[in-house]
Amino acid sequence: MLSAEIRSSIDRIWNTFWANETTNPLTVVEQITFLIFMKLLDDNQIVQERNANLLHTTLKDPVFKQGLCVVSEDPRVEIPYADLRWQNFRHKAPDEMHRIVRNFVFPFVKSLGSGRDSAFSRYMVDAQFEIHKPKVLAVAVAEIEAMQLSGKDVMGDVYEDLLDRIKSSGENGQFRSPGHIIGMMVELMEPTLDDRILDPAMGTAGFLAGAARYVTSHYAKELTNKKRMEHFKTTMFTGFDIDKKMLRIGAMNMMLHGVEAPDIRLNNSIEPDAAKRADYTLCLTNPPFAGNMTEIAIAPDLLAVASTKKTELLFLALFTRLLKIGGRCASIVPQGVLFGSSKAHVGVRKELVDRQRLVAVISMPSGVFKPYSGVATAILVFVKTDHGGTDNVWFYNMEADGFSLDDKREVVKENDIPDVVAKFKARDAEKPADRKGKCFFVPKDEIVANNYDLSFNKYREVEYVAEEFLPTAELVSEVETLTKDFVAGLKALKGML
Repeated sequence: MLSAEIRSSIDRIWNTFWANETTNPLTVVEQITFLIFMKLLDDNQIVQERNANLLHTTLKDPVFKQGLCVVSEDPRVEIPYADLRWQNFRHKAPDEMHRIVRNFVFPFVKSLGSGRDSAFSRYMVDAQFEIHKPKVLAVAVAEIEAMQLSGKDVMGDVYEDLLDRIKSSGENGQFRSPGHIIGMMVELMEPTLDDRILDPAMGTAGFLAGAARYVTSHYAKELTNKKRMEHFKTTMFTGFDIDKKMLRIGAMNMMLHGVEAPDIRLNNSIEPDAAKRADYTLCLTNPPFAGNMTEIAIAPDLLAVASTKKTELLFLALFTRLLKIGGRCASIVPQGVLFGSSKAHVGVRKELVDRQRLVAVISMPSGVFKPYSGVATAILVFVKTDHGGTDNVWFYNMEADGFSLDDKREVVKENDIPDVVAKFKARDAEKPADRKGKCFFVPKDEIVANNYDLSFNKYREVEYVAEEFLPTAELVSEVETLTKDFVAGLKALKGML
C-alpha cells in the first residue's frame, strides 16, 4: 500500500502532466513508471556498490559501468555512464536534464537486455519518451526523488494507484493483488530454486516478483552457483498477460528484482495452445474474475473439466493442466467458486477434490480488494496428482488482514496473516478439529457428501448458549408494575403543570 506522502507526490506529477497538455492517462502512467524505473536502477546499484565496498570486492556486471556508454552507432554517440545515473542528472537545470534523459538515458534504458530475446527488450522496443516539456520532467524528477521508495514493490504499487486514477481498474480487472496478500501466499508455498514458477494472469508481475524476493532472501548462498543463478534469471519465472502495457511494467518489475530474462509473453492463457501443458512446478496467481470467453476461444481440455465461459472456473481448470505432477498451486478465487451450484462450479471443485489433492481453503474478508472491488475472495491451495489424494482439507477463516476493510484501507492492529502462515505450516502436527475456531480439518468424505461445497461456514460449528427467561406470568406481572409506575409518573407530572 502506498503512503499518503507518495500518493501526494503522484498527485502533483499527475496534475503537472495534465496542466501541460498531456491528457492521455495511459501516457501519464507509462511515463511516470519509466522515470521511477530509472531511479530504482540507480538506487539498486548504489546499494550494490556499498556492499561491494564493505566486502572489498568488485561489483560484477553493473548496469552503470565505468567509462563511456555508446548510445548510438549511427552516428556514433558516446556519453559517460555516470551521466546516465539518476543521482547525477537530477541536479541538472530543466533544459539540460530534459536533453540528457530524452537523448541518452531513455535510449539506454530501452537497450537493457538487448542482444538476447528478453521480455524487457521485447516489450520496451516500441516504448516512447513522451515528456516534451523540460519543466514537466523537472517536477516529476523532484517529486520522485522525494518519495520513500526503498523496500517496496514500487512498480506495482504505483501502477495500482495510477490505474485507480484512470478508473480502468474496476472495469478491466487490472487491479493488483495487495502486496501483503501476495507475501502471505508466497510464504505458504515456500518457492525453491528447483521450481519453475508461473502466473498465467501476471498483470504487473507482483506474484513473480514476490517469489523472486523470497528465493533471493532464503537461497542467497545457493545463488552464488552460476547454474542456479542462470536459472533464476531466465527459466525460473513465466508470466502471461493480454495487456502489452502490463507486460512492459512487469518486465521492469522483474528486472529490478534481479530477473533479467523471464519468460513473459503476450498470451490469452485459456486459448488453445496458449501455454505448454505440464511444464511448471508452482503456480501463484490471481486470475480475472467475472469474465466470459466465447467457447471457440477456449482450449478443449479446459472445457472437459468445466463446460463454462466463466474465466474464474476456466483458470482453475487451466492450473490442473499447466502443472507437472507434484506441482502446487495457490490461487485467489471469488468465494462464489466455493459454493456455486452450477454443473461447472461443482465440476471444478470435484476435479480438485477427486482427481487432485486439495490442501487448503482460506476464506478472506470482503474488504481485501477495496477500494477497487468489494468481492469476497478465498485462496485455494492444491497439489496436482491426476489420481486424487485429498484426505483432510484445512479450512481457515481470515477475518482481518492488517488494514481497515473500508475504502480507506488504513493500518489496524487486527491481522490474521501471521496466524494463517503459522497454522498452515503446523497443520499436520496440530491436526485442528475444533470447528468453533478459526481453522480446522474437514475430511474428504464430508465434503463429497455436501456436493463438494468448500465454504467455511458450511462446516463451522456454531456454539449456541442457552439463555434462561423468567416465566411468562412473572414477566406479565413486571409489565403491569412498570405500567402502574408510568401512569403514576404521568399524573405527578400533570399536577405540576
